[in-house]
Amino acid sequence: MNSSINSRKSAARAEKLQQRIDAGFVAKHFPEVANIVINMTYNQRGIQKSLSRIVNFFPSSYALFRVHCLSKGCVDGGFDLTQIITAMIRNRRETAKGDISCEGNPSPKHSAIVYEVVIQYS
Repeated sequence: MNSSINSRKSAARAEKLQQRIDAGFVAKHFPEVANIVINMTYNQRGIQKSLSRIVNFFPSSYALFRVHCLSKGCVDGGFDLTQIITAMIRNRRETAKGDISCEGNPSPKHSAIVYEVVIQYS
């Protein structure tokens, strides 16, 4: 049974690595971008205190703009900011704010983030 769990975890890690490789690098897809900063406040039902988090993307980063969900019991969850960020770059916008819910299978204590994306151009 332990072997089966380790095998699933290994397969999940390999899949995540392949997704990053398939996404390519920020510099290749968006050569005009110097950096991207996502400031977020992570909120989870049932927990009163919010968690602040900052995620940075540089030209050498993978162009996979997905942030993992921190909620226990969340299956295949996360916050995909790819469409938001690519639309910002296409329109050469420097900031965007909003909120987004986790895409995973909801647990009793599901989560959401309030985000601000800041893009600096070269």
